[in-house]
Amino acid sequence: EVQLVESAGGTVQAGGSLRLSCVASGVTFDDYAIGWFRQAPGKEREGVSCIVIEEGQTFYADSVKGRFTVVSDKSKNTVHLQMNNLKREDTAVYYCAAAYGISWSPAALCSNNRFPEVWGQGALVTVSS
Repeated sequence: EVQLVESAGGTVQAGGSLRLSCVASGVTFDDYAIGWFRQAPGKEREGVSCIVIEEGQTFYADSVKGRFTVVSDKSKNTVHLQMNNLKREDTAVYYCAAAYGISWSPAALCSNNRFPEVWGQGALVTVSS
């Protein structure tokens, strides 16, 4: 089964940037869709950005569109989430997650936190004002 290891989060001032990374091991990378989900205190875990590795199709939640970018590096089995112009409401624990299969659309994966089969350990991102 796929294993996912995330880079550490951190603290950044509002308007700043941060990049998260998720490294997958033990699988054929092209067979998976990868999503980024976040969970803020008192809120449900929500999908913010997802990518189908083989096709390169991406999805962004309205709350992050234009500020976040997801990209895969197939040579390193890695997916990055570049977060720009961060806001206080972006403060959350960010998880990468994987779903097996090449038939996923990125929007479908991000629509339901029950769909991913494997999760990373989480990275706390704190945005200060």
